Amino acid sequence: MRKKRRSSVDKSESAAPPDVSKSKKSRTTGHQSKTTAQEDTSIDSVFGQFLHEAGVILRQGSTSNEIAVDQVVFQKRLQQHLKKSPRYPSIVQEFITGLESHIEDPERFRNCLLPCVPRLADGDSSSVSSFQESLLRMLLGIEMLQDGLNIPRVIVNQLKWLDRIIDSKELAGKLMQLVSVASVEIQCDIITSLPEILEDSQHSDIARELNTLLQENTQLTVPILDAFSSLNLSSTLLAEVRVSVMATLSAVQLEDLPVVVKFILHSISSSDALEVRGYTQWCPCCFWSHFSIRSSNTSASSSSQDSVALVLDGIKSAVRFQKSTSEAWLKVGRIGNSTSVISTASYRECRHSRGSQGKGYFPSILALAQSLLRSPDPCVVPFGGHMYRLSFTAFDSYCQQEVVGSLVTHVCSGVGGEVDVALELLCGLVTEKPSEMALYAVFVKGILDYMENLTPQQIRRLFHLLSGLAFGQQQQGTHIQDEMHIVVRKQLSSTVPKYKRIGIIGAVMVVGSMGVTALLELVRSCSESSPEAAALYYDELANLVLTCTLDPLVQVCLNSVIECFEVEHLNSVFLSYVWFCRRVSPLCLSPFFRLLRLCEEQQHQGDLEEIDALLGCPLILTDMDVVEKSESLSKPEREFLCGLLFQTINWFREVLNAFCSQKDPEMKMKVVTRLQNITYLQTLLERTLAATPGYAPPLANFDGESTEGAPVSSSSAAPKKGKKADSSQLEEGTEAEETQQVNTHRPLTSHLQKEKVQEATRPGVSLVSYRHFFRELDMEVLSVLQCGLLSRSLLDSELHSKEVQLGPAELVFLLEDMWRKLEFSLTAAPAKRVPFFKGKTDKSVGFSHLQQKSPKDIAACCVQLLPTLCTHLENCHNHFQTLLSENQGVVDASGLDVREHQLLSSAYQLLLQVLHTTFSWSVTPRHNTTCTLLPFRTVSSQRLTFIKMTITQGLATVVPERLVLHSFEYLLNFHSTVPSLSIALCLSQLLSTNGLPLATLARRFLCQEWVTTSGDREKGPKHNETLQTLLSIYLEHTDDVLKAVEEIAGEGIPELLNSAKDASSRTWPTLNRLTFLVFYKGMMGVLEKAVRKIPPGRNSDNTEVMSEKLLTWNLAVRDFHILVNLVKVFDSRPVLNVCLKYGRLFLESFLKLGMPLLDFSFKKHKEDVQSLLKTFQLSTRQLHHMCGHSKIRQDTILTNHVPALKKSLEQFVYRVKAMLTLNHCQEAFWLGNLKNRDLKGEEILSQRSQGSDEEEEAGSPLPQEQSEDEVLAIIDF
Repeated sequence: MRKKRRSSVDKSESAAPPDVSKSKKSRTTGHQSKTTAQEDTSIDSVFGQFLHEAGVILRQGSTSNEIAVDQVVFQKRLQQHLKKSPRYPSIVQEFITGLESHIEDPERFRNCLLPCVPRLADGDSSSVSSFQESLLRMLLGIEMLQDGLNIPRVIVNQLKWLDRIIDSKELAGKLMQLVSVASVEIQCDIITSLPEILEDSQHSDIARELNTLLQENTQLTVPILDAFSSLNLSSTLLAEVRVSVMATLSAVQLEDLPVVVKFILHSISSSDALEVRGYTQWCPCCFWSHFSIRSSNTSASSSSQDSVALVLDGIKSAVRFQKSTSEAWLKVGRIGNSTSVISTASYRECRHSRGSQGKGYFPSILALAQSLLRSPDPCVVPFGGHMYRLSFTAFDSYCQQEVVGSLVTHVCSGVGGEVDVALELLCGLVTEKPSEMALYAVFVKGILDYMENLTPQQIRRLFHLLSGLAFGQQQQGTHIQDEMHIVVRKQLSSTVPKYKRIGIIGAVMVVGSMGVTALLELVRSCSESSPEAAALYYDELANLVLTCTLDPLVQVCLNSVIECFEVEHLNSVFLSYVWFCRRVSPLCLSPFFRLLRLCEEQQHQGDLEEIDALLGCPLILTDMDVVEKSESLSKPEREFLCGLLFQTINWFREVLNAFCSQKDPEMKMKVVTRLQNITYLQTLLERTLAATPGYAPPLANFDGESTEGAPVSSSSAAPKKGKKADSSQLEEGTEAEETQQVNTHRPLTSHLQKEKVQEATRPGVSLVSYRHFFRELDMEVLSVLQCGLLSRSLLDSELHSKEVQLGPAELVFLLEDMWRKLEFSLTAAPAKRVPFFKGKTDKSVGFSHLQQKSPKDIAACCVQLLPTLCTHLENCHNHFQTLLSENQGVVDASGLDVREHQLLSSAYQLLLQVLHTTFSWSVTPRHNTTCTLLPFRTVSSQRLTFIKMTITQGLATVVPERLVLHSFEYLLNFHSTVPSLSIALCLSQLLSTNGLPLATLARRFLCQEWVTTSGDREKGPKHNETLQTLLSIYLEHTDDVLKAVEEIAGEGIPELLNSAKDASSRTWPTLNRLTFLVFYKGMMGVLEKAVRKIPPGRNSDNTEVMSEKLLTWNLAVRDFHILVNLVKVFDSRPVLNVCLKYGRLFLESFLKLGMPLLDFSFKKHKEDVQSLLKTFQLSTRQLHHMCGHSKIRQDTILTNHVPALKKSLEQFVYRVKAMLTLNHCQEAFWLGNLKNRDLKGEEILSQRSQGSDEEEEAGSPLPQEQSEDEVLAIIDF
């Protein structure tokens, strides 16, 4: 019966006209028919038609919607109509779209949320239930409509952009309550709509709540960050939010990472460089960790794969369009260590799944790698090389071709560092990927046309690279063999020495790779006519024997060359220089001996017994007494004598290379004897060169450009190389060889006395500029340092003893060579473009053998010698400690051996420099290898700790703090015996590498009086440069820079002014009138840096913080005032130039950082602000006087600073006016005219007192004519 009644109702309702329905509605609601509600016009849409057919009639205005059937019937009817529609299932979406359009109107939306009113027919009150649900609830009960309807979003959309909100705070609270209980989807809709719903006054509060929610639920990261981007937040709150976002980064999904990266980069300002530095550290880690995880999952969605590209796009946009972000990114010092984060393994793992995304960025990757490889910063160059290597490994053949072409371009550029890295990368790719690189051999071959710009070592590496491609197992590169042969033969047949050298180097490298003896014979025949070419031929063969495994045919050919030379030239036990010059050029003697020695080592596993006679073989030379009267010789005779000494020294240096590693005690003594011969002959050579100006020495290193002109010899007072007194030391000491020496033994005591008398009058030149004309010593020669150190007198008394020990001169000789090697290999120099006028000398000349070793191998050699270096350092310390104790602390005591003092001082300094260079070097990336201490004799615990720390720092990852402190104590023990300021600086720099406080030590050195052995005070440009560096170390490491500056300027300089003309300050003995500029420049520079580090004032600072900042600025302004007023006494041009330069910088920092502080602290700290402005007013007035002085003197160096300084002074005037206006004290500002005056305060009469030449008073908001009392009164206002 119920079903039947429903049917009758349906029929009556469907047959009822609209007016009947309206009349029924009027009766139901108690209204007259004339007030009947109007039916909604939405019935014309698909949405309205389907509702009407299902039994719901939409109404307009405040009238509720009507329903003529039960809600269950309505739902079934609507579902049936939708399914039977010919447009199903698209009709469902049209229905939903109509619903969304209908409820956009607030009244309609309200009607849809209210319960529907039953529509009853006459006499049938039971056909419809008395309670009906709302239209939206009934629609949500239909399954096919649930997926398309998003009612919560529609509800939230109604709250957007309201014209007026009565209680915005309460609305925000209600919305956050909904967020706490809603589903994730609804939470996202509400959060993203918050910026469009709430007023600006609620943005800060809602941001804090969202920040808390972000830390609790990382699923809401994206909507919360979207909301943050639209909220109006303060910089402090934004920084707090950014920190929270970075803290949750590790839990962020890869799909959300682009939004996080974009928010962080776009929320960083120019003052957040440190955060950018931190961001660059975690971003690669997070990115590549996500990258590796997703790469292992082959079912990853395409959207997650695109996240990688979106992350890179975000970084790219931020770096490109945000200057502060790009500058901060480039300032990151650890970018070179990023190579350890983005490893080859992770790159290879993600190559297959990310290849398409990465290839799209290949042009940018290639351009970035090119820029990094050309960078002057040595830290980023390895990172560029790493990008090249990974790009070649990860991408396809087209990208590989571009990589090879780009590397070839780097090689052809001619820039030293760039060429070295590119060649190393190409060689590494040939070794790792020979088959792939063989395809691009034709590109690499193009470098042969640009060999003129390459160094000998680079040419060797190039031919090694080409030989690997042409003669390797891969057949793809064999087509360049013929072209290589053509190029080599062409270079060998050239008459130009430069091209012939290239041909010899290339031919020998090809022989080492392919074993063609015919090419070796061609090189020999082409080099016979030139001694330089023949010597280079022998050197290259020696290098080939040392570095390569030779083909048996090449070894046979090499043995024949050696036998031929031995039969022709080395068939005598004794070597006569004159005899040898008649048979063959002496240039070939040392190179051939090196070749002979290396062949013997290879054939006999390091045993040199067959040729050990050459170590003790005496040389028949000219009588060396002729050096004392070299001025009386003719020019050809002096030049012959110089050539004789050069060739003899080079022979002995090559002998040292050969026999330095022998363990036999007798052989060791012979080696040390030859080392003594070298130091003695160098002393003679210095005096001979002084008497032979314009002499061009013979070549000793034949792989470089021949020097067109030797350095002009001149007398020099520089310390000369050490020597042994008795010239008979050129012999071995045996009776059979004594008769072959020209010189005879002389009484030792009389000879030493004669040497002391003549030492001061002997002219000499420094051999530093002639080091390119000496044969290179191998790293193995440094093992001679382990023979120990003994004073000269004791060594002479035990000359015939079998104990092998070194003298001071020999120690200095070896340490100088060691330090030059470390400076060349371990000191990273920035890559520089070749200047237009390229220098004639190449810095790599004389380091050909050293370039064959890696920096890590060289550092390992230094670590092995560390116990020996500590022993020598302690011996030098003990020597000077004994000297000071015997002479009661007097350095220039009578009877002092000046020569020994100079040599031991040089050894002291060189030892510290060697340790400093070793400490400063670090392996990148560091290798996690456990190192054991090398065996050495028992040492003190502090020295043992120092050695442990050196090894740990050089080859491990972390240096324990305990080791650092103990090593600091060990090195600190040497401070009491340093004999000169330069050695004190070396010790300070060595200690600074450990990051330990050095203020006390540096201050002690600055407060110490430094005198020479003659009793004079140290002075000169080098002394001033050393003093400036030491002063900067003190001011950088002191706890309070402002106090230190005030102490020097307020105490030391007044003491200097009250002392005699040549005297110095009592508290600071290094401060005198000659060094005043050094102290003045150092103090002004560090003061300007210190004020730049003062945090700017903020309105949110509490009283304590504001007072502390204001006190700091008061101290800085007081120091600045003291320094500026010193120009009244020290008015030299250099002092004025320093004051004008740093005065402007200080003023600019005060305008940028100090004035905002005065804006906020003026009302609370009037007296402090008044004192600061008064003091600064006096300083700016003095700066104005200096500008007038510069103009009247018409000094261009000084006047260059005037325009910028006057601009800053004018800005300061109006900035003070703005500060007073902000604090409602603009009446206190009075702008007057400041007359132009000189340094003494006298008016410059050439300037008019009024008109365009008048200058506004810089730095003073007060009238100049007022007295001090009036000044105080006005500022007090």
